[in-house]
Amino acid sequence: MNNKRVILYADDDYESIKTLFKLRAPALIIGLILGIGISFITSNFEEVLAHNVQVAFFLPFIVYIADAIGTQTEAIYSRDLRTGKAKFSNYFRKELMLGLIFGFIFCVFSGGISFLWLGDKLLALSVSVASFLTITIAPLVVLLVAYTFQSAHKDPAAGTGPVATVIQDMLSVVIYGIVTSIIIL
Repeated sequence: MNNKRVILYADDDYESIKTLFKLRAPALIIGLILGIGISFITSNFEEVLAHNVQVAFFLPFIVYIADAIGTQTEAIYSRDLRTGKAKFSNYFRKELMLGLIFGFIFCVFSGGISFLWLGDKLLALSVSVASFLTITIAPLVVLLVAYTFQSAHKDPAAGTGPVATVIQDMLSVVIYGIVTSIIIL
């Protein structure tokens, strides 16, 4: 007797709108709730923002670049999960290395550009360190979320994007806020 549960994939070519809604809504509702939580988290860094408003200039970049790195990982890993070609341990090892490489490259450029633009060494250091950390962990967050969906027999392509994005956004805000608070205050 086969106890293997079948995963219902969100496929616009074959599934009804009702089914697609049911498959996609839970992850988006989680994203809604956690997304509002990001606003509360950001408010905890009011002191560093009040001390140096220029800190806010880089928040969209920090959040975006980590999301972009994670989105690439998510698209490739989710696609390969469906085809059965994905081996978590291989992806984890390679995506960690890619996160470190991209993290280093982007931290150097973002720190350098922020220093050339605003001339603030502490802010440049904050942007650089936060970029490195958020970019390094972004692919790992995505892999863990996708693996969790797959293990729960849910379509990783329908759930990973919204959930991993909001988790990564929260982590990016927290990391940037903590790093800037430590370095600038």
